[in-house]
This record gives sequence, C-alpha cells and structure tokens, in this order.
Amino acid sequence: MNKIEVTGLHFSYGAEAVLRGITLSFDTTPTAIIGQNGAGKTTFVKLLKGLLKPGAGSVVINGSDTRETTVAQLARQIGLVFQNPNDQIFKNTVIDEVMFGPLNIGQSAADARRNSLQALEMVGLSGNLTAHPYDLSLSERKLVSIAAVVAMQNGIIILDEPTIAQDYAGKERIRRIIRDLRAQGRLIITIIHDMDFVAETFERVIVFQDGKVILDGDARTVFGATDLLYRAKLEPPHVTQLCKRLGYRETFLTVEEFIAYQQREVKK
Repeated sequence: MNKIEVTGLHFSYGAEAVLRGITLSFDTTPTAIIGQNGAGKTTFVKLLKGLLKPGAGSVVINGSDTRETTVAQLARQIGLVFQNPNDQIFKNTVIDEVMFGPLNIGQSAADARRNSLQALEMVGLSGNLTAHPYDLSLSERKLVSIAAVVAMQNGIIILDEPTIAQDYAGKERIRRIIRDLRAQGRLIITIIHDMDFVAETFERVIVFQDGKVILDGDARTVFGATDLLYRAKLEPPHVTQLCKRLGYRETFLTVEEFIAYQQREVKK
C-alpha cells in the first residue's frame, strides 16, 4: 500500500518558520490540501518529495525516511507534477518528454515507451507523439506533464494546481485521470485553489493556515465548517455558498447533488 507518515514536522527558511508541528498520515484516499498563499502548502509537498529535508520531525514514504533517502530514490515512489508545465518540459517531442522520467528511474526502453504510450492515452494525447510540446496549448502541455509523471508508475502522485489553464472539458479529463489513478491504487494529493474542483473530485480535504493544519476531514465536513474556512481566508465551493444563502442547512458540494436533493423533496 502507498502510504505517507508525517510526524511533528517543522521547517524554516532561515529564521522564518514555515511549518509548525505538522502530523498527518495519507493512504490511498484522494486528498486536496488547500490554504492561502504562504500557508505552507508548497513547502510541505517539497518535503514529501524529498526536495527539502525536515528541520525537525519526520516524513516517511512507504517506510523510507526522507532524511535518509535521496531524491533519486524517492522518485521511484513519489512524483510531482509542477504547477507550470513550462518549468517541467524540456524535450523536443512529446514522447521523448514523457519517456524521460521512466528512463531516468531505470525502466527499460521498451517498458518506458509502453508506460508512456499508456499515459498519453490516459490524458488524451496519444495522437501527438512527435509534436513539439511548445507547439501545443498550455492546457495540453499541462496534460503532457501529468503523463510524464504517470508513466513513471509512481505509487504516489502530487498535482500542483492541476486545473490551471483548463476549460470545462479539460477539468473533466483531469477528474477522470484522478479517478483512474485512484482505481489503480495510487495515492493522489493535490495543492489547489479551485474549491469547486476539490468538492467534485477529492474525498479528503486538509486546510493549512500559517504552517499548521486547522481542518482535516471529508470534503462535506470541511466545507461545512465555514467559520474556520473564512478564518483561513478561504471560501467554500460556489454551490455550497449559494445554498447556505438560500437558507439550506445541508452542505451541498455539487450542483448535481443539489438537484438530486430537490427532486427527492418534490416526490415527498
């Protein structure tokens, strides 16, 4: 099983404390980490990836303490899709870009190509193998960067703002990708500001504020805790806000959920 254990985690940039005593565990439940800029989210996922080392406490990835494990070793277990695909993509063709990670962690050329083709099929870009990534749109480049990490066959994948530059169809595709990866037993974690996408896609939501966890639970519980959300300068999903203003006591996460509720009420 893919698992992360974080215990008493502290981290500082010089004299500036960024994370203050974070203790969390992750299994295969799709999890969104939300919070205002500066809350510590990006630093936290860099610590998970091994790009930073704890100042105190520990991060253990599938039994491996990140302080005792190299970034290269962790790359076989945990992958990070950057917020901006332009910071990740550097090869001249889509297939070469997607194969780079698998080859770099020791997959054979045949395995790397097979896994890359499967990943490109998953993200809907199997017809663009020889295209230059920078001839694609920004939303397509984001999908290339997702495929490049998926092809590495990591058990844990972190998505940094996956819905950036995506229209409705693109968001739906990314939602299906997340569900497919979850069905494969992979742990998907995202840091994100798109509350509607979180409510529609992720089962667990963790709220960071000033380097601490102030909320951690299922999406309905977290988005129902409006006082704490507003304290963290966050807003619930749009449909959740609308229904509260209309006087409903229930916490609705999606438009479809609200419509289904109304239909049941009409039949009573």
